[in-house]
Amino acid sequence: MASSLAPVLITGASQRIGLHCAERLLDDGYPVLVSYRTERPGVQSLRDKGAIAIQADFSSQESVMTFIAQLKDTGKVSRGWIGVQIQPVTADLADNLGLKGPEGAMVSDPQENGPAAKAGILAGDVITKVNGAPVKDAKDLARQIGAMAPGATAKLTVWRKGEEKTFSIALGELPNQREAKAGTPDSSGRNADVPRLGLSVAPANQVAGSGSEGVVVTEVDPNGLASDQGFKTGDVILEVGGKKVANPVDVRSALSEAQKDGKRTILMRVKSGEETRFVAVRLAKA
Repeated sequence: MASSLAPVLITGASQRIGLHCAERLLDDGYPVLVSYRTERPGVQSLRDKGAIAIQADFSSQESVMTFIAQLKDTGKVSRGWIGVQIQPVTADLADNLGLKGPEGAMVSDPQENGPAAKAGILAGDVITKVNGAPVKDAKDLARQIGAMAPGATAKLTVWRKGEEKTFSIALGELPNQREAKAGTPDSSGRNADVPRLGLSVAPANQVAGSGSEGVVVTEVDPNGLASDQGFKTGDVILEVGGKKVANPVDVRSALSEAQKDGKRTILMRVKSGEETRFVAVRLAKA
Protein backbone atom coordinates (compact mmCIF):
# COMPACT_ATOMS: atom_id res chain seq x y z
CA MET A 1 0.00 0.00 0.00
CA ALA A 2 1.11 3.53 -0.67
CA SER A 3 1.86 6.17 1.96
CA SER A 4 -1.14 7.97 3.43
CA LEU A 5 0.32 11.23 2.15
CA ALA A 6 0.23 10.07 -1.48
CA PRO A 7 -2.84 10.39 -3.74
CA VAL A 8 -4.19 6.84 -3.54
CA LEU A 9 -7.29 5.80 -5.47
CA ILE A 10 -9.08 2.63 -4.45
CA THR A 11 -11.59 0.62 -6.46
CA GLY A 12 -13.90 -2.06 -5.07
CA ALA A 13 -11.08 -4.55 -5.63
CA SER A 14 -8.63 -2.43 -3.58
CA GLN A 15 -6.34 -1.78 -6.56
CA ARG A 16 -4.28 1.33 -7.16
CA ILE A 17 -5.20 2.97 -10.45
CA GLY A 18 -4.29 6.05 -12.47
CA LEU A 19 -6.25 9.30 -12.63
CA HIS A 20 -7.53 8.67 -16.16
CA CYS A 21 -8.70 5.15 -15.27
CA ALA A 22 -10.44 6.55 -12.21
CA GLU A 23 -12.32 9.05 -14.35
CA ARG A 24 -13.52 6.26 -16.64
CA LEU A 25 -14.68 4.18 -13.67
CA LEU A 26 -16.59 7.15 -12.27
CA ASP A 27 -18.21 7.75 -15.64
CA ASP A 28 -19.28 4.08 -15.66
CA GLY A 29 -20.80 4.38 -12.19
CA TYR A 30 -18.12 2.61 -10.15
CA PRO A 31 -17.33 4.00 -6.66
CA VAL A 32 -13.87 5.51 -6.23
CA LEU A 33 -12.24 6.35 -2.91
CA VAL A 34 -9.61 9.08 -2.82
CA SER A 35 -7.55 10.70 -0.10
CA TYR A 36 -8.06 14.46 -0.10
CA ARG A 37 -4.71 15.15 1.60
CA THR A 38 -3.10 15.90 -1.73
CA GLU A 39 -2.73 18.81 -4.12
CA ARG A 40 -1.98 16.60 -7.10
CA PRO A 41 -3.57 18.00 -10.28
CA GLY A 42 -6.62 16.03 -11.33
CA VAL A 43 -7.72 14.86 -7.87
CA GLN A 44 -10.15 17.77 -7.41
CA SER A 45 -11.75 16.95 -10.75
CA LEU A 46 -12.33 13.40 -9.51
CA ARG A 47 -14.07 14.75 -6.44
CA ASP A 48 -16.18 16.99 -8.67
CA LYS A 49 -17.21 13.91 -10.63
CA GLY A 50 -18.38 12.13 -7.48
CA ALA A 51 -15.36 10.38 -6.02
CA ILE A 52 -15.73 9.89 -2.28
CA ALA A 53 -13.00 11.93 -0.60
CA ILE A 54 -11.89 11.18 2.93
CA GLN A 55 -8.88 11.98 5.09
CA ALA A 56 -7.63 8.51 5.83
CA ASP A 57 -4.61 6.34 6.45
CA PHE A 58 -4.31 4.21 3.31
CA SER A 59 -1.06 2.62 4.51
CA SER A 60 -3.10 0.09 6.50
CA GLN A 61 -4.71 -2.64 4.38
CA GLU A 62 -7.12 -3.38 7.23
CA SER A 63 -8.50 0.18 7.25
CA VAL A 64 -8.75 0.23 3.45
CA MET A 65 -10.79 -2.98 3.43
CA THR A 66 -13.05 -1.52 6.13
CA PHE A 67 -13.74 1.52 3.96
CA ILE A 68 -14.41 -0.64 0.92
CA ALA A 69 -16.87 -2.82 2.85
CA GLN A 70 -18.73 0.30 3.96
CA LEU A 71 -18.88 1.52 0.36
CA LYS A 72 -20.39 -1.77 -0.77
CA ASP A 73 -22.95 -1.87 2.06
CA THR A 74 -24.03 1.77 2.34
CA GLY A 75 -22.47 3.68 -0.55
CA LYS A 76 -20.57 5.94 1.85
CA VAL A 77 -17.64 5.86 4.26
CA SER A 78 -18.21 6.45 7.99
CA ARG A 79 -15.30 6.84 10.39
CA GLY A 80 -15.01 6.95 14.15
CA TRP A 81 -14.47 10.35 15.78
CA ILE A 82 -13.77 11.51 19.33
CA GLY A 83 -13.74 15.28 18.73
CA VAL A 84 -10.28 16.45 19.73
CA GLN A 85 -7.42 18.43 18.29
CA ILE A 86 -4.24 16.44 18.82
CA GLN A 87 -0.53 17.06 18.44
CA PRO A 88 2.68 15.04 18.55
CA VAL A 89 4.46 14.53 21.86
CA THR A 90 7.92 16.01 21.44
CA ALA A 91 10.92 15.12 23.61
CA ASP A 92 10.54 18.42 25.48
CA LEU A 93 6.83 17.82 26.09
CA ALA A 94 7.52 14.28 27.29
CA ASP A 95 10.16 15.55 29.70
CA ASN A 96 7.83 18.24 31.05
CA LEU A 97 4.94 15.79 31.51
CA GLY A 98 6.99 13.03 33.10
CA LEU A 99 6.56 10.56 30.25
CA LYS A 100 9.24 7.97 29.51
CA GLY A 101 9.55 9.12 25.89
CA PRO A 102 7.90 11.02 23.04
CA GLU A 103 5.02 8.64 22.40
CA GLY A 104 1.25 8.96 22.36
CA ALA A 105 -0.94 11.83 21.16
CA MET A 106 -1.46 14.99 23.18
CA VAL A 107 -4.93 16.53 23.34
CA SER A 108 -4.55 20.24 22.65
CA ASP A 109 -8.25 21.06 22.51
CA PRO A 110 -11.25 18.79 23.15
CA GLN A 111 -14.24 19.97 21.13
CA GLU A 112 -17.10 21.22 23.30
CA ASN A 113 -19.83 18.58 23.59
CA GLY A 114 -17.74 16.13 21.54
CA PRO A 115 -17.40 12.46 22.55
CA ALA A 116 -14.04 13.00 24.29
CA ALA A 117 -15.16 16.06 26.24
CA LYS A 118 -18.32 14.27 27.38
CA ALA A 119 -16.21 11.35 28.61
CA GLY A 120 -13.95 13.65 30.65
CA ILE A 121 -10.91 14.05 28.39
CA LEU A 122 -9.13 17.36 29.08
CA ALA A 123 -6.67 19.57 27.23
CA GLY A 124 -3.17 18.43 28.14
CA ASP A 125 -4.08 14.75 28.40
CA VAL A 126 -1.84 12.36 26.47
CA ILE A 127 -3.64 9.38 24.92
CA THR A 128 -1.25 6.44 25.14
CA LYS A 129 -3.47 3.44 24.28
CA VAL A 130 -6.69 2.62 22.40
CA ASN A 131 -8.34 -0.61 23.51
CA GLY A 132 -5.00 -1.70 24.96
CA ALA A 133 -3.04 -1.04 21.75
CA PRO A 134 -0.17 1.47 22.16
CA VAL A 135 -0.52 4.81 20.40
CA LYS A 136 2.78 5.60 18.70
CA ASP A 137 1.99 9.19 17.79
CA ALA A 138 -0.81 11.58 16.81
CA LYS A 139 -1.12 10.04 13.35
CA ASP A 140 -1.45 6.57 14.84
CA LEU A 141 -4.29 7.71 17.12
CA ALA A 142 -6.17 9.19 14.17
CA ARG A 143 -5.68 5.93 12.25
CA GLN A 144 -6.90 3.72 15.10
CA ILE A 145 -9.98 5.82 15.87
CA GLY A 146 -10.80 6.37 12.19
CA ALA A 147 -10.74 2.63 11.53
CA MET A 148 -13.50 2.08 14.09
CA ALA A 149 -17.18 2.46 13.33
CA PRO A 150 -19.28 5.30 14.74
CA GLY A 151 -21.21 4.10 17.78
CA ALA A 152 -18.47 1.70 18.87
CA THR A 153 -16.95 2.07 22.32
CA ALA A 154 -13.25 2.81 22.64
CA LYS A 155 -11.28 2.38 25.84
CA LEU A 156 -8.64 5.12 26.02
CA THR A 157 -5.66 5.06 28.36
CA VAL A 158 -4.60 8.60 29.22
CA TRP A 159 -1.56 10.11 30.96
CA ARG A 160 -2.66 13.02 33.16
CA LYS A 161 -0.50 14.83 35.71
CA GLY A 162 1.79 11.89 36.28
CA GLU A 163 -0.90 9.22 36.45
CA GLU A 164 -2.62 6.82 34.07
CA LYS A 165 -6.38 7.07 33.77
CA THR A 166 -8.86 5.10 31.67
CA PHE A 167 -11.91 6.44 29.83
CA SER A 168 -14.62 4.68 27.81
CA ILE A 169 -15.84 6.75 24.87
CA ALA A 170 -18.77 6.16 22.55
CA LEU A 171 -17.41 7.18 19.14
CA GLY A 172 -19.22 9.74 17.06
CA GLU A 173 -19.08 10.00 13.27
CA LEU A 174 -16.32 12.07 11.70
CA PRO A 175 -18.06 15.18 10.32
CA ASN A 176 -17.29 16.80 6.99
CA GLN A 177 -14.21 18.97 7.02
CA ARG A 178 -15.06 22.52 7.97
CA GLU A 179 -13.12 25.66 7.20
CA ALA A 180 -12.92 28.67 9.48
CA LYS A 181 -11.01 31.91 9.33
CA ALA A 182 -9.67 33.88 12.27
CA GLY A 183 -9.63 37.62 12.47
CA THR A 184 -6.32 39.44 12.09
CA PRO A 185 -5.37 41.33 15.25
CA ASP A 186 -4.81 45.05 14.87
CA SER A 187 -2.27 47.10 16.76
CA SER A 188 -4.64 48.26 19.49
CA GLY A 189 -4.27 47.13 23.09
CA ARG A 190 -1.51 47.64 25.59
CA ASN A 191 1.71 45.77 24.88
CA ALA A 192 4.15 44.48 27.47
CA ASP A 193 7.47 42.71 26.95
CA VAL A 194 8.25 39.27 28.31
CA PRO A 195 12.06 39.39 28.02
CA ARG A 196 12.64 35.80 29.14
CA LEU A 197 10.69 34.58 26.11
CA GLY A 198 11.63 37.24 23.60
CA LEU A 199 8.12 38.46 22.83
CA SER A 200 5.56 41.14 23.67
CA VAL A 201 1.98 40.39 24.67
CA ALA A 202 -1.26 42.21 25.40
CA PRO A 203 -4.57 41.08 26.92
CA ALA A 204 -6.48 39.33 24.14
CA ASN A 205 -9.70 41.15 24.99
CA GLN A 206 -7.96 44.44 24.17
CA VAL A 207 -6.90 43.38 20.66
CA ALA A 208 -9.62 43.13 18.03
CA GLY A 209 -10.17 39.64 16.67
CA SER A 210 -8.14 37.88 19.38
CA GLY A 211 -10.99 36.59 21.50
CA SER A 212 -11.74 37.13 25.16
CA GLU A 213 -9.26 34.78 26.82
CA GLY A 214 -5.50 34.77 27.22
CA VAL A 215 -2.85 37.17 25.97
CA VAL A 216 -2.09 37.84 22.33
CA VAL A 217 1.45 37.95 20.96
CA THR A 218 2.03 41.39 19.44
CA GLU A 219 5.74 41.12 18.66
CA VAL A 220 8.33 38.33 18.48
CA ASP A 221 12.10 38.76 18.78
CA PRO A 222 13.54 36.68 15.88
CA ASN A 223 16.49 35.75 18.10
CA GLY A 224 14.45 34.85 21.17
CA LEU A 225 13.23 31.59 22.72
CA ALA A 226 9.67 32.12 21.52
CA SER A 227 10.79 32.45 17.91
CA ASP A 228 12.67 29.15 18.20
CA GLN A 229 9.42 27.48 19.29
CA GLY A 230 7.45 28.85 16.34
CA PHE A 231 5.55 31.65 18.07
CA LYS A 232 4.26 34.34 15.74
CA THR A 233 2.37 37.61 15.96
CA GLY A 234 -1.33 36.96 16.50
CA ASP A 235 -0.88 33.75 18.52
CA VAL A 236 -2.92 33.70 21.71
CA ILE A 237 -1.35 32.22 24.85
CA LEU A 238 -4.14 30.68 26.91
CA GLU A 239 -2.21 28.95 29.70
CA VAL A 240 1.30 29.06 31.13
CA GLY A 241 2.42 26.33 33.50
CA GLY A 242 -1.10 24.92 33.72
CA LYS A 243 -2.62 28.24 34.78
CA LYS A 244 -4.82 30.52 32.70
CA VAL A 245 -3.29 33.90 31.88
CA ALA A 246 -5.14 37.15 31.22
CA ASN A 247 -2.36 39.73 31.17
CA PRO A 248 1.43 40.07 30.91
CA VAL A 249 1.82 39.99 34.71
CA ASP A 250 0.27 36.50 34.80
CA VAL A 251 2.79 35.31 32.21
CA ARG A 252 5.77 36.74 34.05
CA SER A 253 4.58 35.31 37.37
CA ALA A 254 4.19 31.82 35.91
CA LEU A 255 7.67 31.98 34.39
CA SER A 256 9.24 33.17 37.65
CA GLU A 257 7.49 30.42 39.60
CA ALA A 258 8.72 27.74 37.20
CA GLN A 259 12.29 29.00 37.43
CA LYS A 260 12.15 29.08 41.24
CA ASP A 261 11.00 25.45 41.14
CA GLY A 262 14.05 24.59 39.04
CA LYS A 263 12.08 23.54 35.97
CA ARG A 264 13.92 23.34 32.65
CA THR A 265 10.80 23.85 30.53
CA ILE A 266 7.36 25.34 31.00
CA LEU A 267 4.21 24.17 29.24
CA MET A 268 2.15 26.72 27.34
CA ARG A 269 -1.21 26.27 25.65
CA VAL A 270 -1.28 28.37 22.50
CA LYS A 271 -3.99 29.09 19.94
CA SER A 272 -2.95 29.88 16.37
CA GLY A 273 -5.96 30.68 14.20
CA GLU A 274 -8.34 27.77 14.76
CA GLU A 275 -5.63 25.37 15.95
CA THR A 276 -4.67 24.94 19.61
CA ARG A 277 -1.44 23.27 20.70
CA PHE A 278 0.84 22.81 23.70
CA VAL A 279 4.43 24.04 23.54
CA ALA A 280 7.19 23.14 25.99
CA VAL A 281 9.35 26.26 26.11
CA ARG A 282 12.86 25.95 27.47
CA LEU A 283 13.47 28.48 30.22
CA ALA A 284 16.37 30.88 30.02
CA LYS A 285 18.62 31.06 33.05
CA ALA A 286 17.60 33.82 35.46
